[in-house]
Amino acid sequence: MKTLKDAKIGETVTVARVCGEGAVKRRIMDMGITKGTAVYIRKVAPLGDPIEITVRGYELSLRKADAQMIEVD
Repeated sequence: MKTLKDAKIGETVTVARVCGEGAVKRRIMDMGITKGTAVYIRKVAPLGDPIEITVRGYELSLRKADAQMIEVD
């Protein structure tokens, strides 16, 4: 399945599932990234880390490691 890390700049994707467990999963969900949420990929840093996204009306930066735990459609 495609992850948030694989999404292209300017693309809007829908969260299908948040993988991982424990504190990492809770932190991602606390940022508003939950199943069914639309996520817009704004930009990616020159070296690919972090990824800047827009979710629920606010801007957020995610590390590639965290973005890889988020499966999208």
